[in-house]
Amino acid sequence: MTATPTAHRLPSVGDTLGRYTALRIEALPEMSGTLVLLRHENGARHAHVAREDDNLAFGVTFPTVPRDSTGVAHILEHNVLMGSRKYPVPDPFFSMLPRSLNTFMNAMTASDWTTYPFSTRNVQDYDNLLSVYLDATFFPLLRYESFLQDGHRFEFETPDDPTTPLKLQGVVYNEMKGAMASAGSVMWRSLGQALYPDLTYANNSGGSPEHIPELTYEGLRAFHAAHYHPSNAYFYSYGNQSLEHVLERVEDQVMSQFPAQTLDVSIPDQPSFGAPRRMDVVYPGSDTERGAQALVAWKLGRSSDPDLNLRWSVLSDVLLGNAGAPLTRPLIDSGLGSALADLSGYRDSFREGAFAAGLKGLSAGKADEVEALVLATLGQIADAGLDPALIESSLHQFEIAQKEVSNSGYPYGLQVMFRLLGPWLYGGDPVTGLRLDAELGRLRADLADGKRVFETMIAEGLLDNPHRVTLNVTPDPELAARTEQSERALVERLSADFTDEDRARIVRESLQLQSLQGQESDPNVLPTLTLADVPAGVARPEYAAEQAGRALVGRVPQPTGGLDYLDVQVRLPDLGDLLDVLPLYAYAVTRSGAAGQDYVALARRAEAVTGGVSASAAVGTAPDDLGRVRLALTFSGKALARNGGDLVSLLRDVIAQPEFTRERLRQLLEQRLAGLKASVVGSGNAYADRLASAQVSLSAATDERLGGLSLLANLKAIVEGGEGQPASLDDRLDALLARFAELHTLILRGQPLLCLTALPDDLELDLTSITGLFTGDAAVGVPTPPRPARTPQARLTDSPVAFNALAYPTVPYTHTDSPALLVLSRLLRGEYLLPEIREKGGAYGAAAGFDTRAGVFSFSSYRDPHVRRTYEVFQNVQAFLAGDLGERELTEAILSASKLLDPLTSPDTVGRLRFFGDQGGYTPEVQEAYKARLLAVTLDDLRRVAATYLTPERAAYALVAGKDPNADVQELGLEFEVTKV
Repeated sequence: MTATPTAHRLPSVGDTLGRYTALRIEALPEMSGTLVLLRHENGARHAHVAREDDNLAFGVTFPTVPRDSTGVAHILEHNVLMGSRKYPVPDPFFSMLPRSLNTFMNAMTASDWTTYPFSTRNVQDYDNLLSVYLDATFFPLLRYESFLQDGHRFEFETPDDPTTPLKLQGVVYNEMKGAMASAGSVMWRSLGQALYPDLTYANNSGGSPEHIPELTYEGLRAFHAAHYHPSNAYFYSYGNQSLEHVLERVEDQVMSQFPAQTLDVSIPDQPSFGAPRRMDVVYPGSDTERGAQALVAWKLGRSSDPDLNLRWSVLSDVLLGNAGAPLTRPLIDSGLGSALADLSGYRDSFREGAFAAGLKGLSAGKADEVEALVLATLGQIADAGLDPALIESSLHQFEIAQKEVSNSGYPYGLQVMFRLLGPWLYGGDPVTGLRLDAELGRLRADLADGKRVFETMIAEGLLDNPHRVTLNVTPDPELAARTEQSERALVERLSADFTDEDRARIVRESLQLQSLQGQESDPNVLPTLTLADVPAGVARPEYAAEQAGRALVGRVPQPTGGLDYLDVQVRLPDLGDLLDVLPLYAYAVTRSGAAGQDYVALARRAEAVTGGVSASAAVGTAPDDLGRVRLALTFSGKALARNGGDLVSLLRDVIAQPEFTRERLRQLLEQRLAGLKASVVGSGNAYADRLASAQVSLSAATDERLGGLSLLANLKAIVEGGEGQPASLDDRLDALLARFAELHTLILRGQPLLCLTALPDDLELDLTSITGLFTGDAAVGVPTPPRPARTPQARLTDSPVAFNALAYPTVPYTHTDSPALLVLSRLLRGEYLLPEIREKGGAYGAAAGFDTRAGVFSFSSYRDPHVRRTYEVFQNVQAFLAGDLGERELTEAILSASKLLDPLTSPDTVGRLRFFGDQGGYTPEVQEAYKARLLAVTLDDLRRVAATYLTPERAAYALVAGKDPNADVQELGLEFEVTKV
């Protein structure tokens, strides 16, 4: 992550850089950086974080305050990225994805802001993306056809035939139909409406499907003119780059073309309620037994107040941060529900903060009981007081968060941006989003003085605060049908007065849109990198390896900022039918007790001395043989170096002496089941992809058992009962506990690999208490999952849109065709699937993917209004490849594929990836040979591998949808085996 130090000069306070003035310079010692805050003459604000990091980041953010639920801010976000003055191609955003080596590119709309961030390690790429992003946001074309495509439009079922049924269409329209089918999304939108009914938060900034058709093209353009102006913009840059250079680019492309403008996008305070309220809402769900959620929520003080924000964040962690927390435990132990409600905790994503607590996995009619339990428990906590050790443990977590610099999950430079954006946008001090020492010092001083800081906050901020809402979110099995009927009624109502001229206009607009979508634009107006910009090598961080009995130990020196990271990967012997038990064991083992401590004591111990411990099961494949599959269970944790020994001790106890109880296991399985059920509607594409891939690959079949719909089915059978299961839940749990004991024995017979990543002075940590556990001699086994038949599989759930997938078996990593298949996947995604399935078909997303290690090539679509049409697109790949493709398409596909071979790492991840990769056979030499072959792929190679591997007889189909698809796909000769999720 770190780069060679550079000598970019930073200004002093009061210095001018062009028309910018430096207002503040703040050292950020925790991250070894410096924050520079600047203001432009026209009112634009700019924050620059100078840091020796070669992953350069940028973002421009606009406060956007919609006054309705038409989704104007969200639809505008899409349209902004669909052609600009300097780059008048239909989709410069998607066109840049394969022309860049970016480590992140996206745009996102929140309740009251919209942001456009990117990051990259290539300096030229940074300039390219900066130019595209600036032109897109400030000078978009906002074509009417783009509004129709991604916003909403009327379209006849046969677009050029006005006698066929009329329907509503649009990318965002279909996206939000899918989004509003989940309990979590409905609860989030309802929370804003309930707590802040007079403010912009009462509106659905993403767009409510029933209101999206109310948005006009003129309204979209007016919203852009009112909000996307430099005077309303917050610019951000990050990394070891020249601030002057960035400011000059922004000045030249944007600032020089805008006068100052006064904009009022302020959000007032929400008038406080005189008495608590209740809101009952429904979502389209069929699980009436366990699908409800109840949440008790309060409006608090300004989230831009750094002391309040920190104290509520700490209190939220103390009350809810782990399984033994004083509010979490009574809620879960009550048996009312299975897990904390989706939005439990403190949120500073509103101008005035919110705290909430509740349960999900409820039967209907339990909201009053949940409310009473939350209030009674808070009252008891306020009266009895909080254990100082719990507070200290929470402060310890904040210390870890301050020190940790990681690109895991999200580029660190953009993590920094989002941390400072909160207070910055709401009129506070952006520094307080990055540095907490002053606020922590004041909090510790108050605690040292014996003040009842948190007890007073509970009493006054919660119990005595009438601005409280109880949200009752329940599933309605009939809502999906009613919504579909309402959509038809909406179409009928809006089209009731249509004349022949109106119908002709709809046909004309549909054909114009199709024509635009089919037009060849000149992507060469966009900047690009070349294959010469692709680094030939892969990361080779140093590490020392030593044999410790049966264990192999790798010790990796990295600039971790004073944290130790420890991974214990246990390669497992043959598990037989215990394979389906493994993911349940992995979920439960770090959330239960160990070594004489129950789960509450163990959770508090982990909070006090570590930054968290976890366990996960995964499947690996040999680079040269798809049949050499292995299973591993990995235990991971991190801690401040001073607590390294405590981390080792904790992991040792969890591995060697886990203690499961029937009651705790019941709680955990119910929590896991609730989470998996909720995830299907939002991630149906991933589940469908896994289900299709499992039909053609041993590795993928194993992975599907570990984390796919098979896991969900197994969990349901245990928790809810079913055919072949004992009638009593206690008997089912006892049977599972017995299988846990069998699995534990096999784990200790496994082959351990340990990887410690730390500062050089901290690498001599004693790991013998863990390595000494593994004294068996069992060979690493090959899993034997039940292989699903090669039959099209459909899984039905509560979704108004579909998730379609198609998979093919191919070749292992070292096969000469593997790089060509990877390049083919990137070419098909950008050049074929996105135009056909997203732009023309109205789905929110479409992808082609190649799993280089499992050897599976797959297609998928996301929140898709079509089934048959999408499979036709998947099946017509050969015809597309026979068309006019050239060196530009090939080069862009290779560039895009190369990014997958060079992932963004950081000190916490780079060493473990190298160590475990080397032990799995994916050495630097193997990886660099793969990259060399990838850079030499030709168009003939792509056509050849497609003709060889993507053939009808090799295809495996799967989908997740709300309806039986068989009537729709009969023409394709497909018949799906249909099962309810």
